[in-house]
Amino acid sequence: MNYVDKINDILKPSTHGNPLVIDLFAGCGGLSLGFEAQGFETHGFEIDADSCATYRKNLKGKCTEILLTQDTKLPAATVIIGGPPCQPFSVGGHQKGLQDSRDGFPIFINAVKTLNPEIWLFENVRGLLYKNKSYFDEIVETLQDLGYIVNWELLNAVNYGIPQNRERLIVVGHRGNFKFPKQTQCKVTAGEALGNMAVSAPPSSKFLTPSMDEYVAKYEKASFCKNPRDLHLNKPARTLTCRNLAGATGDMHRIKLPDGRRRRLFITEAARLQSFPDWFEFVGSETSCFNQVGNAVPPLFALQLAQSVRDYLQSSNRLSNSEIEKQKPPIQLSLPLSGF
Repeated sequence: MNYVDKINDILKPSTHGNPLVIDLFAGCGGLSLGFEAQGFETHGFEIDADSCATYRKNLKGKCTEILLTQDTKLPAATVIIGGPPCQPFSVGGHQKGLQDSRDGFPIFINAVKTLNPEIWLFENVRGLLYKNKSYFDEIVETLQDLGYIVNWELLNAVNYGIPQNRERLIVVGHRGNFKFPKQTQCKVTAGEALGNMAVSAPPSSKFLTPSMDEYVAKYEKASFCKNPRDLHLNKPARTLTCRNLAGATGDMHRIKLPDGRRRRLFITEAARLQSFPDWFEFVGSETSCFNQVGNAVPPLFALQLAQSVRDYLQSSNRLSNSEIEKQKPPIQLSLPLSGF
């Protein structure tokens, strides 16, 4: 089965009264879609109105439009997932960490403490492991104290069948014998994902102007870029972000057509590179839709994480509290716990 047929076929919501999954900071539902395709019921919580509308339009689960706080009442759930806002930790930002008001980790941790799920999982940028490593250690220590084994891996979505180099930190809290999904053998190229779209130029195409071409050339020279930042169809795409999709920047994603013209991506193309099915409809302005795509967890990657969660829940190999205590890795804290 080719890539396009695969995402259109297997990423269909299919809930059957299975355990409820709460998705905090759910965005447009990329992570939830993977879980629904594995048969879980979902309930998303998200502040952005367009993202909530997209979630409701495409998924079976509810999506509550709300500014999450530690006082937000949440339904009982077997699984908690989410993507706490990553701006405080992104290498593309100021990396203020816990001093950033956008930090969603106290909310996520409080939800785990209150609901005591069987397993929880969150996704974040790799920057959390670097300048903010001390805060990450604090987060892990706090979650371990709630009775969980906490494991994390830095995973690249390109190794799981997504046509995009997208490295993200995946952190899982469980009570024994959770296994991360296995990598796939073959990488999917941008050309395989886009097909004929990559060589077409519909009337609504936005072409780079001569002045934009000049600006891009200066940007690539200043950043010592050896290869043009165009989309190369013979290999996976660069990481899709809100900035390089929605903004006309030197680093923007663009396609070079056979006649030499370069145009910006369409939302449908960005969605394909994120592994959203073609039937998935985004709600909102063009900028809003690009932001939803750029912020999302690739659904095909989420599907494989959800399978690992399902396998874990169906397993009977839980550990006792004393065994969990023995499996806690040693962590050196450089900051005092901040009262999660």
